[in-house]
Amino acid sequence: MSKAMNNEMPAAGRYWPRVWWRIMEMRAGVIPLPVYLTLLAVIAYFVSSGKVPTEINMMIALLAVLGFTCAELGHRVPLLKEIGGAAIFATFVPSFLNYHHWIPAQIVQVVTDFTKSTNFLYLFIAAVIVGSILSMDRVLLIRGFVRLFVPMAAGSVAALLVGTAVGASLGLGVRHTLLMIVVPVMAGGVGEGAIPLSIGYGQLWHQPQGELFAQVLPPVMFGSLTAILLSGVLSFLGRRFPELTGEGRLQAEESEELATHERDEPVDLDVTHIAGAGLLVVTLYLLGLICFQTFRLPAPVAMLLLAVALKLVQGVPPSLQRGAHVVYEFFRRAVTYPLLFAIGVAMTPWDRLAAAFAPRNLLTIVATVVTLVTTGFFVGRWIRLFPIDTAIVIACRAGQGGTGDVAILTAANRMQLMPFAQIATRIGGAITVTLTLLALAHQG
Repeated sequence: MSKAMNNEMPAAGRYWPRVWWRIMEMRAGVIPLPVYLTLLAVIAYFVSSGKVPTEINMMIALLAVLGFTCAELGHRVPLLKEIGGAAIFATFVPSFLNYHHWIPAQIVQVVTDFTKSTNFLYLFIAAVIVGSILSMDRVLLIRGFVRLFVPMAAGSVAALLVGTAVGASLGLGVRHTLLMIVVPVMAGGVGEGAIPLSIGYGQLWHQPQGELFAQVLPPVMFGSLTAILLSGVLSFLGRRFPELTGEGRLQAEESEELATHERDEPVDLDVTHIAGAGLLVVTLYLLGLICFQTFRLPAPVAMLLLAVALKLVQGVPPSLQRGAHVVYEFFRRAVTYPLLFAIGVAMTPWDRLAAAFAPRNLLTIVATVVTLVTTGFFVGRWIRLFPIDTAIVIACRAGQGGTGDVAILTAANRMQLMPFAQIATRIGGAITVTLTLLALAHQG
């Protein structure tokens, strides 16, 4: 009897949950497809009713659905997807649609109010900066920076000088070219560069952060595209002249496999470590806020300096470092695109954004990145590093954060340089942002 019943009902026991689970694994960003479709229907219902709730649950659903929708579209556009199309769509499309009044007014209102009243942008910045620094390998942080310091510093200075000179000669003005074009190119991407830079500018100049973000974001995007194209050229050059490249190694005596993991004892990671790391992130940001109120040092900069100091003196135990990495990954994967959507709607005026795409701006960006990479090539060769591999790493100074690093190294077929690319992007960008805001604060 039991055997017969099992033969008659195979689907109930063997197919139903697995088929449904397979559907649940289909995602729009991080959102399971059935949940995504349900949330779309819920949002449509509230919009049609004329009463969109302003509570946090509704805002999480709204920003997640619309932010990841834009990101998924950007992921699917040929060529554009290779240069950060998801971030471009998540920021530019909402700004464009809002400018033309193609987003329901209710959504614009609640998103704008939520974004400006909660300042959750600052929580994102704290999680990304502190989490990324604490999750880096300490030995790599020290040795990698020392190894790359000379070509990275030389390339940065040369790019600042040449880029500023080109922009000034085209009529953009020295100050505008340096602060709104050249510095953003080398600021380390969007989350770690453009956003904290625009926040610092806004605090020091008493101007709306969104308008400043709209001006510094295009140089980040076009600088990353230029770096990707140049890395492809360098890869081709390496095939023609193999003596100039280590095929993923910076120097001849370097071992094929780089030691990039600290020799910590195994640590069990549980939710208390993640929660503790989250509170550490908040604590460092609040200390940064005190620094701003006391010394006029922008909070993101002070927070970054505190995080680096803690990392170098081993002031954070491995469990909290790994917890900080989880916090960083959560915000990077789950919050970036909803945040960019909110910024696009509430804080990025399209008319200001479109004005930044002028030809003379683009020429200045190209001149900046070409100078950066060329200088890295020749200085790397002078100090007996493989010049092509060094130049590729230095090109990541102009990359769009981690996404830009992946695209640049993929174009060059040298993904093994990723640890050094992270040094160039994170630390190089952080130094650029820090020194720029310190100089401005001193002038103020």
